[in-house]
Amino acid sequence: MKKSTLAIALLSIGVVGSAQAASFLNGGFESNNYSGWTLGSGTNFNNTATSTGALALNPASYTTNTNWQGAITSAGFDTIDSSLATVRYGDHSVRVNNSSNDYSVNVITQSVSNYDGTSINFSWAAVLESSHDTVDSDIFGLKVTDGSGNVLYNATYSSASAPGTFKYLNNGWYSSGWQDITLNVAKGGDYTISLLAADCPYGGHAGYVYLDGFGTVSGGGGDNGSGGNVPEPGSLALAGLGLLAALGARRRKSA
Repeated sequence: MKKSTLAIALLSIGVVGSAQAASFLNGGFESNNYSGWTLGSGTNFNNTATSTGALALNPASYTTNTNWQGAITSAGFDTIDSSLATVRYGDHSVRVNNSSNDYSVNVITQSVSNYDGTSINFSWAAVLESSHDTVDSDIFGLKVTDGSGNVLYNATYSSASAPGTFKYLNNGWYSSGWQDITLNVAKGGDYTISLLAADCPYGGHAGYVYLDGFGTVSGGGGDNGSGGNVPEPGSLALAGLGLLAALGARRRKSA
């Protein structure tokens, strides 16, 4: 009986805190860090980026993060779009780039092998400052590719292409709101996600994007590959209390 009680308590912690190795890590960024992700940063003086197809700015060319201007965000509301929650699921998301218009480019990428699921699920929300034309405005691009380089998802917008698609905020900015994405994929495949957000090339207009909610099942709410919902913070505490109670009972009976 003592062994079974302890085993149940340990199992409950394993279920709450576990994550599949072959999934996009840090789903929901609940660990409050960038574990599993590669960051890149730089400056944008290139006015040849377009709002359709692949970005002329190549995410792979940003290999250092010395000028990183993103952040792990906590629950709250965006400072530009006061109706936009900064977190889609759980307690944290990542914001790529920021609202300062200073030529910055920021990139976040991750690759996984032997993916443990049949769908890739995530959410994004973009906030772009109204600026110039499609060739020289603030931009973002989010792409998912497989191991053969096939593009499974490609969202590319500039502030010039946002009108009619994004919500205008009456303060010179556009907001997409949260977009929930589900991609059906082959289990066991290799996949890469890359997100780039850049200010306009004249240092006058900014753009940034939130990314959150990675999971292997649709509606998982950032399950981090575990196939279930993101645990509430209280779930871990309850599991810990269960373990302490089991250990306490074991000590009393052995005394």
